[in-house]
Amino acid sequence: MIRKFLTTAALVLAAALPAAADPLAKDVFGAANGSTGGPPTAIGFYSKGCIAGAVQLPESGPSWQVMRLSRHRNWGHPQLVSFLVGLSRAAQQVGWPGLYIGDMSQPRGGPMVTGHASHQMGLDADIWMLPPTSLRLSVAQREKLSSQSVVNAAGTAPSALWSNAHMAILRAAASDPRVERVFVDPVAKVAMCQTATGDRSWLRKIRPINNHNYHFHVRLACPAGSVCQQQDAPPPGDGCNEAAEWIKNRIDPSRVKPVPPDPNYRHPRSYRLSEMPRQCQAVATAR
Repeated sequence: MIRKFLTTAALVLAAALPAAADPLAKDVFGAANGSTGGPPTAIGFYSKGCIAGAVQLPESGPSWQVMRLSRHRNWGHPQLVSFLVGLSRAAQQVGWPGLYIGDMSQPRGGPMVTGHASHQMGLDADIWMLPPTSLRLSVAQREKLSSQSVVNAAGTAPSALWSNAHMAILRAAASDPRVERVFVDPVAKVAMCQTATGDRSWLRKIRPINNHNYHFHVRLACPAGSVCQQQDAPPPGDGCNEAAEWIKNRIDPSRVKPVPPDPNYRHPRSYRLSEMPRQCQAVATAR
C-alpha cells in the first residue's frame, strides 16, 4: 500500500513541478526535521535513494552516544538502529564502555548538504574508532571531540590506537547477517588478515577504502519490505591480497596506473529533486 501511495504521489508531484521549481534534492531532504512515519521502507540505492518511516537512534544510551548532534543524522531503518544498539553491547563485551556513533542518515534520507555520497537509505552508519572515555558527554563536547586514527601518519601500518578490541568489534559487525559491507582503511584490514584464525569468512565483507581510519562504515543489506537497487556482492575470497595491494600502492604510487575521471560522474549533492527515484520525490515533500 505504501509503495502504491508513494508512486502515485510522486507522479502527481513530477507533473506539477515546473522546471524552474525543481530544487536541489539535498536542500529538500536536508530541511526535513522528521520522518514520514508509516512502514519503514528503504528506497533506491545507497547513493541515490531515501527512506520512509525512519526511526531515530536516541542521542544517548547505556552503551552508545551519538556524536555531532547538530548534523541531525541519527536516523535510519529500524534494522540499522537495532544493529547499532547490539554492536554497542558487543563493544562492552570486549572492554569498551560502548560506541561513539557518527553519521547515519537524515530523517528522510536522501542526499546531504555536506559530506557523504551514500548514507541515503537509512542503511549506512559511521562508527568512531575512538574507544569512549565517557558516555555522559555534553552536546558541546560531542561537537568538539574528535576521533583518532588507527593508522600511522605514513598510512602503512597500524597506529598505537589499534587494538584487539577494534578487531573484535569489526568482526562482530561483519559477522552480522544483516550487514552487506564494512568499509575500513586497508591497513586495518591487513592487520586483521594477519591475526584472524578459525572461520575467516567474515573478512570478505571487510572492504578496504581510503579515509576510513578514524571511523569504520557499516552498510546493511536491503531489508524485507523495501525497494532497493541490489548491490553487487563482494568478490569471492577474503580480500586480504587486495588490501595489501592498497598499502603497496601507498608506499610506491608509481605502481598505480592513472585512471581518467568519469566525465559522467556527478556527486549526489548535484541531483535535482526530479532526478531522484519517484517514490523519493514523494517522501521528500510529504507532510
